Amino acid sequence: MIKRLLFLILVKPTILFCQVNTGPRLTGLANASVAMQDVWSMQSNQAGILQSKKPIISAAYLQNYASTDVATKSAVMAVPFMDRNAAGVSFQSFGFSAYKEQKIGLCYARSFGGKLNMALNFNYHQLSISSYGNESTYSVDAGLQYFINDDLIIGSHVSNLSKSGYSKFGSFIPTVFELGVAWRTAGKVLLSAEVMKTLDSSADVRAGLEYALADWFSLRGGISANPFMQYAGFGFDYHGFRLDSAVSSHPDLGYLPQIGLTYAF
Repeated sequence: MIKRLLFLILVKPTILFCQVNTGPRLTGLANASVAMQDVWSMQSNQAGILQSKKPIISAAYLQNYASTDVATKSAVMAVPFMDRNAAGVSFQSFGFSAYKEQKIGLCYARSFGGKLNMALNFNYHQLSISSYGNESTYSVDAGLQYFINDDLIIGSHVSNLSKSGYSKFGSFIPTVFELGVAWRTAGKVLLSAEVMKTLDSSADVRAGLEYALADWFSLRGGISANPFMQYAGFGFDYHGFRLDSAVSSHPDLGYLPQIGLTYAF
């Protein structure tokens, strides 16, 4: 498995390189997350962290390959302040002993009139490859969300506005454009869809659905087109705690399970 992973890094770097984990809830929705409101919006569209009126922290573990130590470990936190403002921090680490990527993000988000949310996010990236050394760089993201009404949100986000990369390794951090919508129907059903376009790559269309069977339990599912992937997940809520799990099916990497725990103070 490790040899196969190294082969994919060399031959298909865009599959593995700088892939951001959006947490199990948003992953269960096929990562159609640009218009979603969640603490894991720190990893998708930071304008979405304004949904909470109290601090929230969450951590997730994604197994990139079965029976190996290759994993993605992520954590996010969002803190509202001064009524219509919020700050957030994110951390992600991916890899194994011979190859490791790490990213730290700091975000500021603000709501304008309760209808428009905007955010800026600043990232520090580090790439380490055994026998080649380390390199660090920075990037900037920007996002917004507009509320058509209480149940319908339009979201847009651009990651890596600065088009940063690792010059030493000749590798790039993707610049990604996203546009999407989230719609809550009948109080129990949430539909989310988006179009995602990476520079120099074809577009991807994603769609997801969340159904609340009860106040404390939700089921999720979704699909994406490029590459074609299927997603499923569920979540439990209990007195400020939320336990989420998801699995995705990738044509090259196989099944990718993950689990996450969230707490609202």
